[in-house]
Formats: sequence, C-alpha cells, structure tokens
Amino acid sequence: MSANSSRSNDPLHGMTLEAILCHLEQQYGFDGLADKIKVNCFTNDPNIKSCLKFFRKTPWAREKLERLYIKSIGEKMPAHLKTVASRKTPPVMPKANKANATGNGDNSAIWGSPKK
Repeated sequence: MSANSSRSNDPLHGMTLEAILCHLEQQYGFDGLADKIKVNCFTNDPNIKSCLKFFRKTPWAREKLERLYIKSIGEKMPAHLKTVASRKTPPVMPKANKANATGNGDNSAIWGSPKK
C-alpha cells in the first residue's frame, strides 16, 4: 500500500477551522462571506477571533463554511457534507387561526386578555 492511497480523500483532512476561515476571508473578504453565508459574525464588526468562536459553537454554520471552502478550492464534496446539503428546510409554522385572533395587534388570543 502506498502512502498516497492511505491518505484521506477528504479535502478538509488536516485543515483547521482557522485556516479555512482565513482562506475564505482572503478570497471573498468579510463582505463577500456575508453575502454567501447569512450570519451576524460576518456583518457586525467581523474579525477572525469572533468568527472562530461562532463557528465552533454552531455546527450548521460550520458545515456551510466548509461547503463554501470546498467549492472555492474546486474539490469534490465529501459524503458527510453532501447529506447536509440535501437536507430539507424545517417546516414553516402555520399561520394563526383567524377565528381566535383579535386582529387589533395584541396577542390576547395567544396569551389571554391583558390585565387592566
């Protein structure tokens, strides 16, 4: 078995989150990243340290960042990220029943009548 065949085919293998983020920031800038991934850490006073903190705590956002990195380097998407990309969006909450709503802007149908 050669050394090349034992190496992982995953383009993320050996890449740190910081290296991925730095690569994308150099390629797109924080404004470009904010257009591609809608998260506040790219729009409100962006810096590498705050973005790292956010992406380490937020798996869904990290997966989006990893997918963007793989697309940016032109590599084949690993299987574990393909399944994430094919997930359906969560169901939309149904609108409130108009028979129960008062229509005057208060939430009394939900929370009860306001105390006077």
